[in-house]
Amino acid sequence: MSAPIRIRPISAEAFAPFGDLIATDGSPDVMINQGLCGRYHDRARFEFGAGRAGLSLFDAVPRDLPYRLDLVERHPLGSQAFIPMTFQPFLVIVAPDADGVPGRPLAFRTGAGQAINFHRGTWHGVLTPLQAPGLFAVVDRIGEGTNLEEHWFDESYVIVA
Repeated sequence: MSAPIRIRPISAEAFAPFGDLIATDGSPDVMINQGLCGRYHDRARFEFGAGRAGLSLFDAVPRDLPYRLDLVERHPLGSQAFIPMTFQPFLVIVAPDADGVPGRPLAFRTGAGQAINFHRGTWHGVLTPLQAPGLFAVVDRIGEGTNLEEHWFDESYVIVA
């Protein structure tokens, strides 16, 4: 087994090579609805190629730490956003591409109320809530073609706090 991977807090800068951190940092870009609603505008780069955007609801079983990582996946035809429907943080695992296979993974913990969007082709772990309920809205590509590649590691990684 390889050396443990330590979870780090997520930031827009650290996550940028893999996708977008979707958050309400700073002041809203514009106030709407008679000044009663702040719009944080255009916070993610969605990509759908020849497909269309789809909105699904996922109900994922929470995972415990340490977490054994033996599988990552990617979506070559479109981006995928995980938007929690609670204020619980969740675990985000990504890996750089190394000539068509995932390199050494990185692990992030979101803050309460933060969401993420994986860019097209980004190797990532499965949806991994750390607390119940694991209810998420997921925006991803709907359309023809194979939009899922899985990679099973020869040796598992262990993700630790």
